[in-house]
Amino acid sequence: MVNRSRTPQRTQFVCRECGHESARWLGFCPAPGCGSSLPLQEVDVVARVGNRSSWLTGSGERPRELSQLASEDRSRFALPSEEFNRVLGGGIVPGSVALLAGEPGVGKSTLLLQLARYLSESGRQVAYVSGEESPHQIKLRSERLGFAGDGVFLVSDTDVDLALSNLDECQPLLVIVDSIQTLFTQDAPAGPGSVAQVRECGLKLLQWAKQRNVPVFLAGHMTKDGSLAGPRVLEHMVDLVMYLEAQDVSSYRILRSGKNRFGSTTEIGVFEMTGQGLVEVPDPSQALLAQRYERAVGASLVPALEGTRPLMLEIQALTSPAFAPVPRRVANGVDYNRLLMLAAVASRRCGLELGGQDIIVNVAGGFRVNEPAADLGIILALASSLYNRPLDPQLVAVGEVGLSGELRTVPQMERRITEAARLGLSKCILPENAQDDVTRTSEMEPVFVRTVRQALRASLGSAGKAGVSISEQEYERDIDELGFG
Repeated sequence: MVNRSRTPQRTQFVCRECGHESARWLGFCPAPGCGSSLPLQEVDVVARVGNRSSWLTGSGERPRELSQLASEDRSRFALPSEEFNRVLGGGIVPGSVALLAGEPGVGKSTLLLQLARYLSESGRQVAYVSGEESPHQIKLRSERLGFAGDGVFLVSDTDVDLALSNLDECQPLLVIVDSIQTLFTQDAPAGPGSVAQVRECGLKLLQWAKQRNVPVFLAGHMTKDGSLAGPRVLEHMVDLVMYLEAQDVSSYRILRSGKNRFGSTTEIGVFEMTGQGLVEVPDPSQALLAQRYERAVGASLVPALEGTRPLMLEIQALTSPAFAPVPRRVANGVDYNRLLMLAAVASRRCGLELGGQDIIVNVAGGFRVNEPAADLGIILALASSLYNRPLDPQLVAVGEVGLSGELRTVPQMERRITEAARLGLSKCILPENAQDDVTRTSEMEPVFVRTVRQALRASLGSAGKAGVSISEQEYERDIDELGFG
């Protein structure tokens, strides 16, 4: 007779980077796309075997038909910060769990403390669970922000079960946890920050938030490769994942949404780090143009779209003769592989001799451009740097570049042109196919071109001068002088 009673498995092997679980030891993580160089870690799962009740109510619940459920309109908590509201999707949703990630020193704790200030000043009680800083350190930061701390209650427990008990006593309307990697629970093995601990602590906080309809904001660490530390299952559990980004040379901070169950993931919020904390920048386009040198060589303007907001970004390019056998390509704020493609198109289809040049491309202000609308602006900046001739300071360029050197239109062209006209710019180079999408006005002079070669003629040759009518012979003379071939 075969004994079918089996003892539950006591150990599993977990990847420390992505959280992949395996019943046996396989050496390194086999999950596709992980690429972790750390071996699988053996963890004890006995404590989690019997704890599989309903994640929301804590007890079993009978199945219910979706049409029989009442749709509750839960209003959001609107914040005084319009930039924060834009990323959240209009405000904080009750019962939601948000994860804020960023590099060390970027301003995560400052932003979360300002969030506590926003709600406490409106009469809402906030609980701040800190496992990294002492209450005195948080008090010093609040004084630097000019905030006394009324309505904000500090909880210094790193044991998540004790912290949740304290939260039940003070009954806050918002909970901030800084950070999730410092919490631990007795129900999971290993130490704080491990895959098992982060997963179990995140699950307990998620259950608490859903049961009491209280929003929870979690601060998360970033790994050295720029990804979110801890298991990927944590990102799947929460409702909102935000990233606070910055460059070392810039005071601007960009808040992006990587996941949002209640709004768009394409919106961004722009802040500036000052002595009084993070100050929102309501018009980043105007702030960037205020620092621009109009006769700069190797600089072009591109109206990019971030969600529903058009941003006038400055693309900077620098070319210099390469002394190494292989020329360098450096991309800050633009996709590296796309820069290689645009450099190849400019060299092969437009006659720009970039094969022996080191190329550095940067987006001013620490911003990042992910859409192909910036293709034409990048090539114009490269040509301006290569021939040491500045572009027209009133010129903007929009268009996707194909491999044969043709220009393609991009979405929402009218909104981009309207933003350029609002900022006082008067000339724009557009793809020829965008003529039906753009309304001609007296403030903006559109120049429609079919290829990148024609765009180079219009921006660097005599055709780039507004109000100048030139002949075909003068076109050819400009091309010969610039060496476009």
